[in-house]
Amino acid sequence: MNKFVSLLLTGLICLVAGGQFVQVITRYVLEVPVMGLEESLLYPTLWLYVLGAVNASRENTHIRANVLEIVLKTPRQFCILAIAGEVISLVVGCWLTYWAWDFTKYSWRVWKESPTLYIPTFYVDVALLTGLVLMMIYTAVHLWGHVRSLSVGEEH
Repeated sequence: MNKFVSLLLTGLICLVAGGQFVQVITRYVLEVPVMGLEESLLYPTLWLYVLGAVNASRENTHIRANVLEIVLKTPRQFCILAIAGEVISLVVGCWLTYWAWDFTKYSWRVWKESPTLYIPTFYVDVALLTGLVLMMIYTAVHLWGHVRSLSVGEEH
């Protein structure tokens, strides 16, 4: 699974970087912009952004500003703080996932298309719901791990 995620993210970033390179060369060197290139790059860019956030959630490497860690002393206190953070993340994330579900239903119903290439925007709109669902799954897994380690008295 790690290998697949790594290859997918690498492929998406190469696609986006390659598209931007072509855009710069054609627009500023050859002075012939490629119509629709920016529009088509929107899709892999948004999927890259969302899947990057999912990957950070999977690896539990999101940027945090845990100021309380300065005053906490024991591993048990750190674990309780982690549980509180995961619970808050899960509540807020589930709320946002509910909103993303409504947005996805709206996107499916309206079936908008991009202005130049007429690509359905649903395929980029669904990235938000997909990413949030996956992040909530990983958050629940991390929460379960913290609760287990607290209950058996492991240092975390």
